Amino acid sequence: MATFLLCIKIFCARLIDVSLGTFRTINTVKGRDLIASLIGIVEITVWFLVVKEALNTTNNSVWIVISYALGFAVGTYIGGKISKVFIKSNLEVQVILSNKDDNIVGEIRKNGYGVTAIDVKGSKDVKYMLYIQIRDNTLEKLKRLVRKLDSKAFIVVNETKYVENGYFGLGK
Repeated sequence: MATFLLCIKIFCARLIDVSLGTFRTINTVKGRDLIASLIGIVEITVWFLVVKEALNTTNNSVWIVISYALGFAVGTYIGGKISKVFIKSNLEVQVILSNKDDNIVGEIRKNGYGVTAIDVKGSKDVKYMLYIQIRDNTLEKLKRLVRKLDSKAFIVVNETKYVENGYFGLGK
C-alpha cells in the first residue's frame, strides 16, 4: 500500500511540474520571460521535492519508475493543452488559389477575414496569393472556408511574432 501511495504521489507531482515546464517553455518562446521565470520557481520546487522523495525511498519497485515516466508523459500533454487555452497566437495564412478568382477573395472577406491578394505566377498561369492575418482559434474555420471555395488551394500557415496595424480576420 505504501508503494501505491508513493507512486500516486510521484505521478501527480510529475504531472504538475512537467505541465508547468511545458507552459513555462512556451511562455519563454513567446517572449514572456518574467512569467516564465515565476513559473520556473514553482516547477523546480515541485520537481526537486518529488525527485528527492523518489530517490530516497528504500523501495526498489519498478512502479516508481513507471509512475515517474507516466507523470512526465501526461504532464507534457496537459501542459500543451493548458498553453493552447492561455496563450493565443497570431497566424499568417498564405493561400495560393488554383486560379485568379475575385469571387473567392470577396467571399473570404464577406466571412470577416481581412485579405490581401497578390498576383503570382504559377507554372502555367497567373494566380492569386492571399495573405490573411488571424488569431489561432479561427484557423480551422478559415481552412474549411478556403477548401469549400477552392479545393485545390495551397495553404501555408506561419506563426506571426509581431503585427502592427492592418486587420485581423476574426471570422463571422
